[in-house]
Amino acid sequence: MAAIIIILVVWAALAVVGFAFKGLLWLAIIAVILFVGTLAFAIARRSNNRKA
Repeated sequence: MAAIIIILVVWAALAVVGFAFKGLLWLAIIAVILFVGTLAFAIARRSNNRKA
């Protein structure tokens, strides 16, 4: 679980950097997409562990 939290923090930091610099807007878009994907993966994995 700690690895997922670290990855989420990295994606959030990349999004902030991307939004801070106009030339790096593409970085922010990719970071937001990866953040949402990682969060969905973590939630799905957590709910599967509770069912077992």
